[in-house]
Amino acid sequence: MIGENFSQTLLRKIHPARIGGELQAEHFAKLEYSLQPTVNAAHCYFHSVKVMIIRFSSIGDIVLTSPVVRCLKKQLPSAEIHFLTKAIYKEIIEHNPHVDVKHYLKDDLNEVISALKKEKFDLIVDLHHNVRSWRVKGALRRKSVSFNKINFEKWIYVWTKRNLMPVAHIVDRYLETIRSLAVVNDGEGLDYFISQEEEIKIDQLPLSHLHGYIAIAIGANHNTKKFPLEKWIRLISLLHFPIILLGGKEDFENGEIIRSGDQVKIFNGCGKFSINQSASLIRQSKLVVTHDTGMMHIAAAFKKNIISIWGNTVPQFGMYPYFGNEEIHHIDYSSLSKISEMKNLWCRPCSKLGYKRCPLGHFNCMNKQDEKKIAELVTGT
Repeated sequence: MIGENFSQTLLRKIHPARIGGELQAEHFAKLEYSLQPTVNAAHCYFHSVKVMIIRFSSIGDIVLTSPVVRCLKKQLPSAEIHFLTKAIYKEIIEHNPHVDVKHYLKDDLNEVISALKKEKFDLIVDLHHNVRSWRVKGALRRKSVSFNKINFEKWIYVWTKRNLMPVAHIVDRYLETIRSLAVVNDGEGLDYFISQEEEIKIDQLPLSHLHGYIAIAIGANHNTKKFPLEKWIRLISLLHFPIILLGGKEDFENGEIIRSGDQVKIFNGCGKFSINQSASLIRQSKLVVTHDTGMMHIAAAFKKNIISIWGNTVPQFGMYPYFGNEEIHHIDYSSLSKISEMKNLWCRPCSKLGYKRCPLGHFNCMNKQDEKKIAELVTGT
């Protein structure tokens, strides 16, 4: 058993800025595994331990876990970090230098579990906390900590419009999951890594776009997160900059309709690029206009200027663009993010995720947004 004085001394060495002098009694009391030799902060710092992070989907949610991965690896350098996600999101973590071993779920969860049993993890960090991740933890029978999804608070907000959500961003709530290891937010924001082979070279773009462009992500998993097609057309007609449209194959047809308005100014990249290639185009853009989607979080990882358009979801869910901890680095990131939304709409939020169509039929959260005001946000950035 590790003595209290030794743990305090060790934690001061690991996090001198956070702890500083005497370790706060409240923080020490909340180190969930501080007296369990296999997973406490002291053991993890000095010994090689295996930690697996679980987040199966989706693009944005996986990107938002990147500070957890980085802080674990840098603050517990002896730890071997594993990451479990769906195979379709492989490229999001494939080049992350802070992940030592990647595990991918295709179709057969039992097959993945069989492989994971051989690893004998010291700790599982469940940042998805659903039935599938519960099955993994139950089968492996290793020590685990799970992310609090605060679904009750979300339910209250959606159905009564009473906001009981914590002020904290989801990144900080993810990091709270590993507080027992004395791992703290380093303030560096999100990470996104792309291989050289996946980088899009600027000379691969049309001549009209070689001197800069705006990236506009028109896709989303849920229709109630999507800006209507006719409003995209009007908005883009007000922008006097080269445009690259980004989205999946399912967005290509809408991209072609938008592009027909000005085939020189607008390049339709929907369905033509992988996630990482799209990320490369976002990284090289002057500015990003996007829905509340994974592309928004990738843009935040690159510290891009972002205009985000919100429909049925709200920033108060804690998943707005995250650039890092301003207090740690004394940097004001507020100018990088501008949000367009219909505030005080009585029916919003109507879902924590989204729907195929507006439940009430009017879709006022998007239809009432003013394209001219959004264009002014773009030109004023």
